[in-house]
Amino acid sequence: MPTRILPAGADPDAVRSLITLLSQLPDAEPQPPVVDSTQLVDTLARLAAESVDELPEVVVVHERIGPVPALELIREVALRFPAVGVILVTTDAGPGLFSAAMDSGARGLVALPLSYEELASRVQAVAQWSTGVRRHLGHGASDMFGGVGGTVVTVSGAKGGTGATLTAIQLALAAQASGRATALVDLDLQTGDIASYLDIQFRRSVVDLAAITDISPRVLADAVFRHDTGLVLLLAPAEGERGEEVTDRAARQIVSALRSRYEVVVVDCGAQLSGAGAAVVEMADLALLVTTPDVIAVRAAKRTVRMWDRLQIRKAEETTVVVNRHSRSTEIQPALVQRITGTAVARTAIPANFKELQAVVDAGRAHELDSRSTVKQALWGLAGELGLVRAAETAAGHRGSGRGPGGFRRRKE
Repeated sequence: MPTRILPAGADPDAVRSLITLLSQLPDAEPQPPVVDSTQLVDTLARLAAESVDELPEVVVVHERIGPVPALELIREVALRFPAVGVILVTTDAGPGLFSAAMDSGARGLVALPLSYEELASRVQAVAQWSTGVRRHLGHGASDMFGGVGGTVVTVSGAKGGTGATLTAIQLALAAQASGRATALVDLDLQTGDIASYLDIQFRRSVVDLAAITDISPRVLADAVFRHDTGLVLLLAPAEGERGEEVTDRAARQIVSALRSRYEVVVVDCGAQLSGAGAAVVEMADLALLVTTPDVIAVRAAKRTVRMWDRLQIRKAEETTVVVNRHSRSTEIQPALVQRITGTAVARTAIPANFKELQAVVDAGRAHELDSRSTVKQALWGLAGELGLVRAAETAAGHRGSGRGPGGFRRRKE
């Protein structure tokens, strides 16, 4: 059986040279190359969604791939597609990089300039390892290595006070109530309020995972808090200055670890862009930007969208704006927000009704918001629109009514 090899690199000349050598290897079947980290992960996810057997046995990553650095990319591939063997091609084949590459999950390292003998040896060894892993797992491989992993949703505020945190909490609650294992992460590192909204005191936080290079299930379990609702929470540090310890690399690793264990991962990124927040917005399946229908907030939303685009974090058309505190009497309606920002705008707008929220917010019981609340119904309806809830599930107390948690009618998928 031929060995499928997927080359990944941004330098066309380097990739062309790599493919030429790969084509000479016995029983090798080079795949069309991918040019950046995003395309590599998307390609593997698409193949894994069809079948684990469709995944290549070997991925060869050139050190100059971007925008995600090579070692961080290897770590993400190893976490999300563990039956795929990764080889790093690099000019620095010293023991330091070799050790770092192995810690990231690489199965081999090949030095530049490329040598046929060395490349052939590494590819053969990694291909045998990958085949052995799949054979050992047998039919259970498809269950363990779904490849695509959980859905990551980031919720950012166009500016402070637009309601991003409450939106993140209710989206996570809706997903959990529908039967999907859900994690809620507070990545608003200096001013995160999820613990206050849910009246939680817990000594561990996202900072405890920042310096760990290999986040095992046990390490992850020690860092998270399991809420009475079933939600798994990873909180912001109590000391805001410690948020600087969470780098973009650490954020990618943490969210990748959560994605591999939970069906839905909702991340509150706050209104201030940090390196960690930017990394997670970039890797998210859905990026939400919450605004209110007033001139200042909509201008802030437009400014944020343009900044994300300039920094190559997220394109405008890949961002969804959620309009909070909406009223039919306001001059700025969702259609106008869409034209101004150039983004998609969620069909579900969240009504302005703070009286429904004040008591539970002040008490730190946001999870006890009444199901009759129009705000809760809209937010849980938004979860349905985004595909975060299971359409066939209904919450206890609503079975047989044709309505899902919070009383909204579930959308057919």
